[in-house]
Amino acid sequence: MTMTRARIEDRRLRPILDKVESCERLSYEDGVAMYRSTDILSLGYMANLARERRHGDITYFNVNRHINPTDVCVASCRLCAFGKRAKDPHAYTMSLEQVWEAAGRGYAEAVTEFHIVGGLHPELTLDWFCQMIAGLKERYPGVHLKAFTMVEAAYLAKRAKISIRETLERLKDAGVDSMPGGGAEVFSERVRRIICDHKIDGQEWLEAARAAHQIGLKSNCTMLYGHLETAEDAADHLVRLRALQDDTQGFVTFIPLAFHPDHTALAHLPKTTGMDDLKQIAISRLMLDNIPHIKAYWIMMTPGVAQIAQRFGANDIDGTVVEEKIYHDAGATTAQHMRRQDLLRLIREAGREPVERDTSYRPVTRSESAFTVLV
Repeated sequence: MTMTRARIEDRRLRPILDKVESCERLSYEDGVAMYRSTDILSLGYMANLARERRHGDITYFNVNRHINPTDVCVASCRLCAFGKRAKDPHAYTMSLEQVWEAAGRGYAEAVTEFHIVGGLHPELTLDWFCQMIAGLKERYPGVHLKAFTMVEAAYLAKRAKISIRETLERLKDAGVDSMPGGGAEVFSERVRRIICDHKIDGQEWLEAARAAHQIGLKSNCTMLYGHLETAEDAADHLVRLRALQDDTQGFVTFIPLAFHPDHTALAHLPKTTGMDDLKQIAISRLMLDNIPHIKAYWIMMTPGVAQIAQRFGANDIDGTVVEEKIYHDAGATTAQHMRRQDLLRLIREAGREPVERDTSYRPVTRSESAFTVLV
């Protein structure tokens, strides 16, 4: 069913629909207008138009495993329930052997990706992490290693007293294949001073991503929403990601991450609603015209909302995950693991066609005893 301009309740969205229909890039002002709008169905209609133009009925998923080597972190970000001080009796740090063994526990379903992030540990060195990566690559040569946020890379560079680029080159040489998108939070200096003042700032995150892309490391990108950001902050964040993508073409997927306030210093803030999550997915798809994929992270927004998001601009639902810690430490009540067959069912129930992918979005075909990546 075609939605006419007259049927859009929020008149501010009518000229935006014209732009979407003519494939014209949306402006920062358009982004602010969409964030201020409560016309969720119109936003969803426009985002689905852009999504289906690019991806048709396909929804991607992958068979992956999350590995968090340590939750010890020198930062004390108010947004975080995961990081702990080294002396905290509940803190943990895996040995190299434990990391390698933990990776193997999630290997039964022919995992194609290890997603590796952790805290900013005051003692673990760049050499240690390179050894960890090299050991994983030796033991699981067919698995893509998506490892370390821009924040982690910058911290390791500072401790090693070398440039971020040199740090990234060493990690790449050790076996890192690409990078996740975490740590971007929101680029607003005002907000970062409150929620994550111990991290690199927004511009430093973007420059770290630029360096990664320049040496051939693709990455994802993210935005944390539902805390203290304004419509202007959110629109600015997306525009800055889009500008870097114009330069490097290094971002593969954008993942909006809802803030979970439980067990953080910001526990007084309300949680996002399903409508908030769908709105963020839709605006992300509409603003980020040069980033191929938008992910509805089922761990964060629940499987049900992730299904609906496939009609609001998302074309990816993430993967099997296995033992996610960061969001669950912040109070997430979703499962920490989902079987491949359950992901297939979720996607089909949403009226989309599931396609298993590797990290580079190449289709994966499976038989009972093997899987093949279609180049």
